Amino acid sequence: MKKNNGLAEGPNGLVYTARLPLSSATLNWLADLIRGHLKKVTSRWRALPAGKIAAIALAVLRCDQRPGDLAGGNGVHRTTVTRWVREVVGLLAARAPRLDRALKKIARSGGGVVLLDGSLIRTRRRTGTENRKNYSGKHKCHGLLVIALTDDKGRLVRVSAVRPGRNSEITACRHDGLTAHLRAAGLGAIAGLGFVGLDDSGPDANPAVITGYKAARNKPLTRGQKLSNRALAAVRAPVEHGFAHLKNWRVLGKVRTDPKWATALVRALLVLTNREVPADRRSPPKSPARHQHEYPGADAHQPRDLLLHDAHHSLRVRVMAYHHPRQRTSTPGTQEQRAAPVGGDPC
Repeated sequence: MKKNNGLAEGPNGLVYTARLPLSSATLNWLADLIRGHLKKVTSRWRALPAGKIAAIALAVLRCDQRPGDLAGGNGVHRTTVTRWVREVVGLLAARAPRLDRALKKIARSGGGVVLLDGSLIRTRRRTGTENRKNYSGKHKCHGLLVIALTDDKGRLVRVSAVRPGRNSEITACRHDGLTAHLRAAGLGAIAGLGFVGLDDSGPDANPAVITGYKAARNKPLTRGQKLSNRALAAVRAPVEHGFAHLKNWRVLGKVRTDPKWATALVRALLVLTNREVPADRRSPPKSPARHQHEYPGADAHQPRDLLLHDAHHSLRVRVMAYHHPRQRTSTPGTQEQRAAPVGGDPC
């Protein structure tokens, strides 16, 4: 009896499939941005077209794919992929808004407050005295501190430059002169208990930072103070949604590159997050249904899936439309045909 069972990995090595929940609009926009940059610097040619470069950069940022894994199947070197990613990050970071302009934009739109919070981005634990400043005693790990501002719906409007993990949130805000910028724009910031003492203005001045009450050792909180803290926590809940959308980019799971590059990385992801997350998904509706559709209507921003195939350090990118389970009326056979990648370069 003849056996026709071949190797499981095929002739090109082990194959696996991964999906990136990114929209085709984001991919096309980033590809156009790269094309404009190449035309501006009068670059004669690149090893891959701009669409492929954009897809590879998004794969590194979204799924934290290693550049060496993405370089083999595209016929380029690992350092070439790393250079492309840093080039894309630099282009995106240049489009991040400044602090004063972001606050003035909220004031012009009729907003009165912004939401303030900080988060730690973990880094590798390197030895030596240079990395000791990145150790956070609060989180008991090495990382970089970043301060973010969102509007009342949780939309990220600005992220600060990253600071060493040993710094406190108040120190980072004072270094940027946050309270002065808030008063200049006529806005107030709602923050958590970690920002108590940031606004050191006099009692007659309007507060620029509104925080809750912190209990002392021999002075517990009253019932009214507890209710006030609970109300402030409900108001500032959308800022956690903004950080959640930002940290969906898995490259922030643990920064393995030079910490000096982290500021440009975070600001680049801010631009991508604001383009990727529709306004409908930044804050829950006022009367949510129990089984409400996750995405907006057909005429709104519909997500797409970038289908990645890795065959022995290779990558092929295909753009696939997202289909909700309730909208699928075809048979399982047609679903398999729909999920199969089509030939040609979608970029």
